[in-house]
Amino acid sequence: MLTNNVIHEQLISGLAVIGITTEPETLTFQLVSLVIIFILSWVSLKLSGLFFNGKMTSFVMKSKNVFDDELHQHGFFKRCGHIFPALVIYLLSDVLINNEALLGFLQKSAVVYVLIVAVTACSALLNAIEGTYNASNLAKKAPITGFIQVGKLFVVIVAGLLVISNLLDKSPLLLLSGLGAVTAILLLLFRDTILGFVAGIQIAANRMVNTGDWIEMPKYGADGDVLAVGLTTVKVQNWDKTISTIPTYALITESVKNWRGMSESGGRRIKRAIYLDIQSIKFCDQDMLNEFSSIRYIKSYIESKKQELQDFHQQQKIDTQDLVNSRRLTNIGTLRAYMQAYLKAHTKINQEMTLMVRQLPATELGVPLEVYCFCSDKVWTNYEAIQGDIFDHFLAMLPIFKLRAYQRISDRPQ
Repeated sequence: MLTNNVIHEQLISGLAVIGITTEPETLTFQLVSLVIIFILSWVSLKLSGLFFNGKMTSFVMKSKNVFDDELHQHGFFKRCGHIFPALVIYLLSDVLINNEALLGFLQKSAVVYVLIVAVTACSALLNAIEGTYNASNLAKKAPITGFIQVGKLFVVIVAGLLVISNLLDKSPLLLLSGLGAVTAILLLLFRDTILGFVAGIQIAANRMVNTGDWIEMPKYGADGDVLAVGLTTVKVQNWDKTISTIPTYALITESVKNWRGMSESGGRRIKRAIYLDIQSIKFCDQDMLNEFSSIRYIKSYIESKKQELQDFHQQQKIDTQDLVNSRRLTNIGTLRAYMQAYLKAHTKINQEMTLMVRQLPATELGVPLEVYCFCSDKVWTNYEAIQGDIFDHFLAMLPIFKLRAYQRISDRPQ
Protein backbone atom coordinates (compact mmCIF):
# COMPACT_ATOMS: atom_id res chain seq x y z
CA MET A 1 0.00 0.00 0.00
CA LEU A 2 2.91 2.29 0.77
CA THR A 3 4.33 1.57 -2.65
CA ASN A 4 1.00 2.45 -4.22
CA ASN A 5 0.94 5.79 -2.47
CA VAL A 6 4.45 6.59 -3.67
CA ILE A 7 3.50 5.74 -7.24
CA HIS A 8 0.36 7.84 -6.97
CA GLU A 9 2.37 10.82 -5.71
CA GLN A 10 4.88 10.46 -8.54
CA LEU A 11 2.08 10.31 -11.10
CA ILE A 12 0.33 13.38 -9.56
CA SER A 13 3.63 15.29 -9.64
CA GLY A 14 4.19 14.37 -13.26
CA LEU A 15 0.71 15.53 -14.20
CA ALA A 16 1.22 18.78 -12.33
CA VAL A 17 4.27 19.52 -14.47
CA ILE A 18 2.07 19.55 -17.58
CA GLY A 19 -0.58 21.64 -15.86
CA ILE A 20 -3.01 18.90 -14.75
CA THR A 21 -3.96 19.07 -11.09
CA THR A 22 -5.63 15.93 -9.78
CA GLU A 23 -6.01 13.53 -6.85
CA PRO A 24 -6.06 9.71 -6.72
CA GLU A 25 -9.81 9.70 -6.11
CA THR A 26 -10.72 11.89 -9.09
CA LEU A 27 -12.00 10.71 -12.47
CA THR A 28 -9.08 12.40 -14.25
CA PHE A 29 -6.57 10.35 -12.28
CA GLN A 30 -8.43 7.14 -13.13
CA LEU A 31 -8.59 7.99 -16.84
CA VAL A 32 -4.88 8.83 -16.93
CA SER A 33 -4.12 5.58 -15.11
CA LEU A 34 -6.19 3.65 -17.66
CA VAL A 35 -4.35 5.29 -20.54
CA ILE A 36 -0.99 4.42 -18.96
CA ILE A 37 -2.06 0.83 -18.31
CA PHE A 38 -3.26 0.29 -21.87
CA ILE A 39 -0.19 1.96 -23.40
CA LEU A 40 2.16 -0.26 -21.36
CA SER A 41 0.12 -3.37 -22.21
CA TRP A 42 0.29 -2.43 -25.90
CA VAL A 43 4.06 -1.96 -25.60
CA SER A 44 4.39 -5.36 -23.89
CA LEU A 45 2.37 -6.93 -26.71
CA LYS A 46 4.67 -5.46 -29.33
CA LEU A 47 7.80 -6.52 -27.43
CA SER A 48 6.51 -10.05 -26.98
CA GLY A 49 5.65 -10.10 -30.68
CA LEU A 50 9.17 -9.07 -31.60
CA PHE A 51 10.55 -11.84 -29.42
CA PHE A 52 8.22 -14.67 -30.44
CA ASN A 53 7.90 -13.69 -34.11
CA GLY A 54 11.52 -12.64 -34.47
CA LYS A 55 14.09 -14.42 -32.35
CA MET A 56 11.91 -17.41 -31.63
CA THR A 57 11.13 -17.89 -35.33
CA SER A 58 14.81 -17.67 -36.18
CA PHE A 59 15.63 -20.25 -33.51
CA VAL A 60 12.90 -22.60 -34.74
CA MET A 61 14.08 -22.35 -38.34
CA LYS A 62 17.61 -23.27 -37.35
CA SER A 63 16.52 -26.15 -35.15
CA LYS A 64 16.33 -29.65 -36.63
CA ASN A 65 13.55 -30.61 -34.24
CA VAL A 66 10.24 -31.25 -36.01
CA PHE A 67 8.06 -30.55 -32.98
CA ASP A 68 9.05 -26.88 -32.62
CA ASP A 69 8.31 -26.41 -36.33
CA GLU A 70 4.80 -27.71 -35.70
CA LEU A 71 4.45 -25.38 -32.70
CA HIS A 72 5.46 -22.42 -34.84
CA GLN A 73 3.20 -23.45 -37.72
CA HIS A 74 0.15 -23.63 -35.43
CA GLY A 75 0.96 -20.27 -33.79
CA PHE A 76 1.74 -21.56 -30.29
CA PHE A 77 4.47 -19.01 -29.55
CA LYS A 78 2.49 -16.11 -30.98
CA ARG A 79 -0.50 -16.98 -28.80
CA CYS A 80 1.63 -17.27 -25.70
CA GLY A 81 2.81 -13.70 -26.33
CA HIS A 82 -0.71 -12.41 -25.61
CA ILE A 83 -0.39 -13.41 -21.97
CA PHE A 84 2.00 -10.52 -21.19
CA PRO A 85 -0.44 -7.64 -21.92
CA ALA A 86 -2.99 -9.30 -19.64
CA LEU A 87 -0.39 -9.61 -16.87
CA VAL A 88 0.52 -5.94 -17.28
CA ILE A 89 -3.15 -4.92 -16.99
CA TYR A 90 -3.68 -7.15 -13.95
CA LEU A 91 -0.59 -5.96 -12.06
CA LEU A 92 -0.70 -2.24 -12.93
CA SER A 93 -4.41 -1.91 -12.25
CA ASP A 94 -3.79 -3.06 -8.69
CA VAL A 95 -1.21 -0.30 -8.33
CA LEU A 96 -2.80 2.62 -10.16
CA ILE A 97 -6.58 2.11 -9.88
CA ASN A 98 -8.30 3.23 -6.66
CA ASN A 99 -11.88 2.58 -7.74
CA GLU A 100 -12.90 -0.88 -6.47
CA ALA A 101 -15.47 -1.50 -9.21
CA LEU A 102 -13.07 -0.50 -11.98
CA LEU A 103 -10.24 -2.48 -10.38
CA GLY A 104 -12.41 -5.61 -10.18
CA PHE A 105 -13.54 -5.20 -13.80
CA LEU A 106 -9.99 -4.84 -15.10
CA GLN A 107 -8.56 -7.73 -13.12
CA LYS A 108 -11.41 -10.07 -13.95
CA SER A 109 -11.15 -9.10 -17.60
CA ALA A 110 -7.41 -9.78 -17.49
CA VAL A 111 -7.96 -13.22 -15.93
CA VAL A 112 -10.61 -14.10 -18.53
CA TYR A 113 -8.29 -12.98 -21.30
CA VAL A 114 -5.44 -15.10 -19.89
CA LEU A 115 -7.74 -18.12 -19.75
CA ILE A 116 -8.84 -17.57 -23.36
CA VAL A 117 -5.23 -17.25 -24.46
CA ALA A 118 -4.38 -20.40 -22.50
CA VAL A 119 -7.16 -22.30 -24.31
CA THR A 120 -5.93 -21.19 -27.73
CA ALA A 121 -2.31 -21.98 -26.79
CA CYS A 122 -3.28 -25.44 -25.52
CA SER A 123 -5.23 -26.00 -28.74
CA ALA A 124 -2.15 -25.06 -30.78
CA LEU A 125 -0.01 -27.36 -28.61
CA LEU A 126 -2.38 -30.28 -29.14
CA ASN A 127 -2.47 -29.56 -32.89
CA ALA A 128 1.32 -29.63 -32.93
CA ILE A 129 1.36 -32.95 -31.08
CA GLU A 130 -1.15 -34.35 -33.58
CA GLY A 131 0.83 -33.05 -36.56
CA THR A 132 4.08 -34.53 -35.24
CA TYR A 133 2.38 -37.85 -34.52
CA ASN A 134 0.71 -38.01 -37.94
CA ALA A 135 4.09 -37.52 -39.59
CA SER A 136 5.45 -40.60 -37.79
CA ASN A 137 4.98 -44.25 -38.66
CA LEU A 138 2.88 -44.75 -35.53
CA ALA A 139 0.00 -42.86 -37.16
CA LYS A 140 -0.54 -45.81 -39.52
CA LYS A 141 -1.14 -48.08 -36.53
CA ALA A 142 -3.40 -45.94 -34.32
CA PRO A 143 -4.95 -42.50 -35.03
CA ILE A 144 -5.07 -40.02 -32.14
CA THR A 145 -7.35 -37.37 -33.62
CA GLY A 146 -10.20 -38.44 -31.34
CA PHE A 147 -8.03 -38.18 -28.24
CA ILE A 148 -6.74 -34.77 -29.31
CA GLN A 149 -10.31 -33.55 -29.68
CA VAL A 150 -11.15 -34.93 -26.22
CA GLY A 151 -8.17 -33.03 -24.83
CA LYS A 152 -9.38 -29.82 -26.45
CA LEU A 153 -12.87 -30.35 -25.09
CA PHE A 154 -11.48 -30.95 -21.59
CA VAL A 155 -9.39 -27.77 -21.76
CA VAL A 156 -12.40 -25.73 -22.90
CA ILE A 157 -14.60 -27.13 -20.11
CA VAL A 158 -11.99 -26.42 -17.42
CA ALA A 159 -11.38 -22.91 -18.76
CA GLY A 160 -15.14 -22.28 -18.93
CA LEU A 161 -15.55 -23.31 -15.28
CA LEU A 162 -12.65 -21.06 -14.27
CA VAL A 163 -14.10 -18.12 -16.20
CA ILE A 164 -17.51 -18.54 -14.60
CA SER A 165 -16.01 -18.94 -11.12
CA ASN A 166 -13.89 -15.82 -11.69
CA LEU A 167 -16.86 -13.74 -12.79
CA LEU A 168 -19.08 -14.98 -9.94
CA ASP A 169 -16.32 -15.01 -7.31
CA LYS A 170 -17.21 -18.63 -6.55
CA SER A 171 -14.98 -21.65 -6.08
CA PRO A 172 -14.71 -23.95 -9.14
CA LEU A 173 -15.36 -26.90 -6.84
CA LEU A 174 -18.70 -25.38 -5.91
CA LEU A 175 -19.60 -25.15 -9.58
CA LEU A 176 -18.56 -28.77 -10.13
CA SER A 177 -20.78 -29.92 -7.29
CA GLY A 178 -23.70 -28.17 -8.96
CA LEU A 179 -23.14 -30.06 -12.22
CA GLY A 180 -24.64 -33.19 -10.66
CA ALA A 181 -28.08 -31.66 -10.97
CA VAL A 182 -27.74 -31.27 -14.73
CA THR A 183 -25.94 -34.57 -15.44
CA ALA A 184 -28.85 -35.93 -17.47
CA ILE A 185 -28.88 -32.83 -19.66
CA LEU A 186 -25.11 -33.02 -20.13
CA LEU A 187 -25.33 -36.69 -21.10
CA LEU A 188 -27.97 -35.80 -23.67
CA LEU A 189 -25.94 -32.91 -25.06
CA PHE A 190 -22.67 -34.86 -25.17
CA ARG A 191 -24.14 -38.21 -26.19
CA ASP A 192 -22.27 -38.40 -29.50
CA THR A 193 -19.09 -37.14 -27.85
CA ILE A 194 -19.21 -39.79 -25.14
CA LEU A 195 -20.04 -42.58 -27.58
CA GLY A 196 -17.32 -41.35 -29.93
CA PHE A 197 -14.75 -41.24 -27.15
CA VAL A 198 -15.53 -44.79 -26.03
CA ALA A 199 -15.50 -45.96 -29.65
CA GLY A 200 -12.20 -44.16 -30.24
CA ILE A 201 -10.58 -46.09 -27.40
CA GLN A 202 -11.77 -49.41 -28.83
CA ILE A 203 -10.75 -48.46 -32.36
CA ALA A 204 -7.25 -47.46 -31.23
CA ALA A 205 -6.81 -50.45 -28.92
CA ASN A 206 -7.93 -52.99 -31.53
CA ARG A 207 -6.49 -51.16 -34.56
CA MET A 208 -9.85 -51.46 -36.27
CA VAL A 209 -9.57 -48.41 -38.54
CA ASN A 210 -6.58 -46.16 -39.20
CA THR A 211 -6.14 -43.04 -41.27
CA GLY A 212 -5.44 -44.06 -44.86
CA ASP A 213 -7.34 -47.37 -44.67
CA TRP A 214 -9.71 -48.30 -47.46
CA ILE A 215 -13.07 -49.15 -45.90
CA GLU A 216 -16.53 -49.99 -47.20
CA MET A 217 -19.77 -49.13 -45.36
CA PRO A 218 -22.65 -49.39 -47.87
CA LYS A 219 -25.17 -48.20 -45.27
CA TYR A 220 -23.48 -44.79 -45.21
CA GLY A 221 -22.47 -44.77 -48.88
CA ALA A 222 -18.79 -44.94 -47.92
CA ASP A 223 -16.25 -46.68 -50.13
CA GLY A 224 -12.80 -45.12 -50.08
CA ASP A 225 -9.89 -43.93 -47.96
CA VAL A 226 -10.26 -42.76 -44.36
CA LEU A 227 -9.17 -39.12 -44.12
CA ALA A 228 -9.59 -38.62 -40.37
CA VAL A 229 -10.90 -40.53 -37.37
CA GLY A 230 -12.34 -37.81 -35.15
CA LEU A 231 -14.07 -37.75 -31.79
CA THR A 232 -17.59 -37.80 -33.22
CA THR A 233 -17.18 -38.38 -36.96
CA VAL A 234 -15.01 -40.29 -39.41
CA LYS A 235 -14.38 -38.72 -42.82
CA VAL A 236 -14.05 -41.03 -45.81
CA GLN A 237 -13.07 -39.83 -49.27
CA ASN A 238 -14.89 -42.06 -51.74
CA TRP A 239 -13.39 -43.09 -55.06
CA ASP A 240 -15.60 -40.55 -56.84
CA LYS A 241 -13.90 -37.89 -54.64
CA THR A 242 -17.03 -37.23 -52.59
CA ILE A 243 -16.75 -37.15 -48.79
CA SER A 244 -18.83 -39.41 -46.56
CA THR A 245 -19.18 -38.61 -42.86
CA ILE A 246 -19.78 -41.52 -40.52
CA PRO A 247 -20.45 -41.42 -36.75
CA THR A 248 -17.36 -42.76 -34.99
CA TYR A 249 -19.35 -45.16 -32.83
CA ALA A 250 -20.81 -46.70 -36.02
CA LEU A 251 -17.41 -48.27 -36.70
CA ILE A 252 -17.90 -50.60 -33.72
CA THR A 253 -21.67 -51.12 -34.03
CA GLU A 254 -22.06 -51.52 -37.81
CA SER A 255 -20.52 -53.86 -40.36
CA VAL A 256 -17.27 -52.44 -41.79
CA LYS A 257 -15.10 -53.99 -44.49
CA ASN A 258 -11.48 -52.86 -44.08
CA TRP A 259 -9.13 -53.55 -46.99
CA ARG A 260 -5.99 -52.96 -44.91
CA GLY A 261 -5.24 -56.69 -44.86
CA MET A 262 -5.13 -56.70 -48.65
CA SER A 263 -2.90 -53.63 -48.71
CA GLU A 264 -0.44 -55.17 -46.24
CA SER A 265 -0.46 -58.60 -47.89
CA GLY A 266 1.44 -59.80 -50.92
CA GLY A 267 -1.40 -59.49 -53.40
CA ARG A 268 -4.93 -58.47 -54.26
CA ARG A 269 -7.43 -61.24 -54.82
CA ILE A 270 -8.83 -62.17 -58.22
CA LYS A 271 -12.03 -64.18 -57.86
CA ARG A 272 -14.07 -64.38 -61.02
CA ALA A 273 -15.77 -67.17 -62.95
CA ILE A 274 -16.36 -67.96 -66.60
CA TYR A 275 -19.72 -69.64 -67.24
CA LEU A 276 -19.48 -72.36 -69.88
CA ASP A 277 -22.36 -73.59 -72.00
CA ILE A 278 -22.98 -77.12 -70.67
CA GLN A 279 -23.92 -78.34 -74.17
CA SER A 280 -20.38 -77.59 -75.40
CA ILE A 281 -18.73 -79.94 -72.86
CA LYS A 282 -17.54 -83.23 -74.37
CA PHE A 283 -14.83 -85.90 -74.36
CA CYS A 284 -11.60 -85.21 -76.21
CA ASP A 285 -10.94 -87.28 -79.29
CA GLN A 286 -7.48 -88.04 -80.64
CA ASP A 287 -7.47 -85.04 -82.98
CA MET A 288 -8.26 -82.73 -80.10
CA LEU A 289 -5.52 -84.27 -77.95
CA ASN A 290 -3.01 -83.86 -80.76
CA GLU A 291 -4.01 -80.21 -81.10
CA PHE A 292 -3.80 -79.62 -77.34
CA SER A 293 -0.33 -81.19 -77.24
CA SER A 294 0.99 -78.25 -79.23
CA ILE A 295 0.02 -75.80 -76.47
CA ARG A 296 3.16 -75.36 -74.42
CA TYR A 297 1.43 -74.72 -71.08
CA ILE A 298 -0.30 -78.11 -71.10
CA LYS A 299 1.97 -80.19 -73.32
CA SER A 300 3.44 -82.07 -70.36
CA TYR A 301 -0.03 -82.36 -68.79
CA ILE A 302 -1.48 -84.02 -71.91
CA GLU A 303 1.41 -86.47 -72.14
CA SER A 304 1.20 -87.42 -68.47
CA LYS A 305 -2.58 -87.86 -68.65
CA LYS A 306 -2.33 -90.02 -71.78
CA GLN A 307 0.21 -92.24 -70.05
CA GLU A 308 -1.93 -92.39 -66.90
CA LEU A 309 -5.01 -93.44 -68.89
CA GLN A 310 -3.03 -95.98 -70.89
CA ASP A 311 -1.71 -97.58 -67.68
CA PHE A 312 -5.22 -97.63 -66.19
CA HIS A 313 -6.72 -99.32 -69.23
CA GLN A 314 -3.99 -101.95 -69.28
CA GLN A 315 -4.42 -102.69 -65.57
CA GLN A 316 -8.20 -102.88 -65.85
CA LYS A 317 -8.04 -104.69 -69.21
CA ILE A 318 -10.36 -102.16 -70.81
CA ASP A 319 -10.40 -101.59 -74.53
CA THR A 320 -9.89 -97.95 -75.40
CA GLN A 321 -12.61 -98.29 -77.99
CA ASP A 322 -15.08 -99.07 -75.21
CA LEU A 323 -16.66 -95.68 -74.87
CA VAL A 324 -18.73 -96.70 -71.84
CA ASN A 325 -16.06 -98.19 -69.56
CA SER A 326 -12.92 -96.37 -70.65
CA ARG A 327 -11.62 -93.16 -69.10
CA ARG A 328 -11.09 -90.15 -71.33
CA LEU A 329 -10.08 -86.53 -71.02
CA THR A 330 -12.71 -83.80 -71.34
CA ASN A 331 -12.32 -80.43 -72.96
CA ILE A 332 -13.46 -78.64 -69.78
CA GLY A 333 -10.95 -80.53 -67.62
CA THR A 334 -8.18 -79.78 -70.11
CA LEU A 335 -9.16 -76.10 -70.16
CA ARG A 336 -9.04 -76.03 -66.35
CA ALA A 337 -5.52 -77.49 -66.45
CA TYR A 338 -4.53 -74.90 -69.06
CA MET A 339 -5.88 -72.01 -66.99
CA GLN A 340 -4.03 -73.29 -63.91
CA ALA A 341 -0.74 -73.62 -65.83
CA TYR A 342 -1.20 -70.20 -67.45
CA LEU A 343 -1.64 -68.53 -64.05
CA LYS A 344 1.38 -70.34 -62.62
CA ALA A 345 3.48 -68.91 -65.44
CA HIS A 346 2.05 -65.39 -65.17
CA THR A 347 4.60 -62.88 -63.82
CA LYS A 348 1.96 -60.66 -62.19
CA ILE A 349 0.40 -63.45 -60.11
CA ASN A 350 1.79 -64.06 -56.60
CA GLN A 351 2.86 -67.71 -56.63
CA GLU A 352 3.27 -67.79 -52.83
CA MET A 353 -0.44 -67.23 -52.20
CA THR A 354 -3.49 -69.36 -52.99
CA LEU A 355 -3.74 -70.13 -56.71
CA MET A 356 -6.36 -72.43 -58.20
CA VAL A 357 -8.96 -72.84 -60.90
CA ARG A 358 -12.01 -74.67 -59.60
CA GLN A 359 -15.23 -75.94 -61.11
CA LEU A 360 -18.32 -74.77 -59.24
CA PRO A 361 -21.74 -76.47 -59.21
CA ALA A 362 -23.65 -76.06 -62.45
CA THR A 363 -26.42 -73.48 -62.50
CA GLU A 364 -29.05 -72.32 -64.96
CA LEU A 365 -26.31 -70.08 -66.37
CA GLY A 366 -23.96 -72.97 -67.17
CA VAL A 367 -20.91 -74.53 -65.53
CA PRO A 368 -18.67 -71.98 -63.77
CA LEU A 369 -14.89 -72.23 -63.90
CA GLU A 370 -13.67 -69.88 -61.19
CA VAL A 371 -10.23 -68.32 -61.07
CA TYR A 372 -8.97 -67.78 -57.52
CA CYS A 373 -5.56 -66.19 -57.20
CA PHE A 374 -3.79 -63.02 -56.05
CA CYS A 375 -2.40 -60.27 -58.25
CA SER A 376 0.98 -59.05 -56.99
CA ASP A 377 0.28 -55.50 -58.21
CA LYS A 378 -2.27 -54.03 -55.75
CA VAL A 379 -2.70 -50.64 -57.46
CA TRP A 380 -6.34 -50.52 -58.50
CA THR A 381 -5.88 -49.48 -62.14
CA ASN A 382 -3.03 -51.95 -62.69
CA TYR A 383 -4.95 -54.71 -60.93
CA GLU A 384 -8.01 -54.21 -63.15
CA ALA A 385 -5.86 -54.18 -66.29
CA ILE A 386 -4.07 -57.40 -65.32
CA GLN A 387 -7.34 -59.12 -64.39
CA GLY A 388 -8.92 -57.97 -67.65
CA ASP A 389 -6.00 -59.27 -69.73
CA ILE A 390 -6.16 -62.68 -68.05
CA PHE A 391 -9.86 -63.15 -68.73
CA ASP A 392 -9.58 -61.72 -72.23
CA HIS A 393 -7.09 -64.49 -72.93
CA PHE A 394 -9.20 -67.23 -71.32
CA LEU A 395 -12.33 -66.20 -73.22
CA ALA A 396 -10.42 -66.11 -76.50
CA MET A 397 -9.06 -69.63 -75.82
CA LEU A 398 -12.51 -71.20 -75.41
CA PRO A 399 -13.02 -72.03 -79.14
CA ILE A 400 -9.66 -73.81 -79.19
CA PHE A 401 -10.98 -76.16 -76.50
CA LYS A 402 -14.28 -76.48 -78.38
CA LEU A 403 -16.16 -74.70 -75.59
CA ARG A 404 -18.63 -71.84 -75.56
CA ALA A 405 -19.25 -69.18 -72.91
CA TYR A 406 -22.87 -69.08 -71.80
CA GLN A 407 -24.95 -65.99 -72.43
CA ARG A 408 -28.70 -65.54 -72.22
CA ILE A 409 -29.05 -64.16 -75.75
CA SER A 410 -26.99 -66.32 -78.03
CA ASP A 411 -26.33 -66.38 -81.74
CA ARG A 412 -25.92 -70.14 -81.62
CA PRO A 413 -28.04 -71.76 -84.36
CA GLN A 414 -30.89 -73.86 -83.02
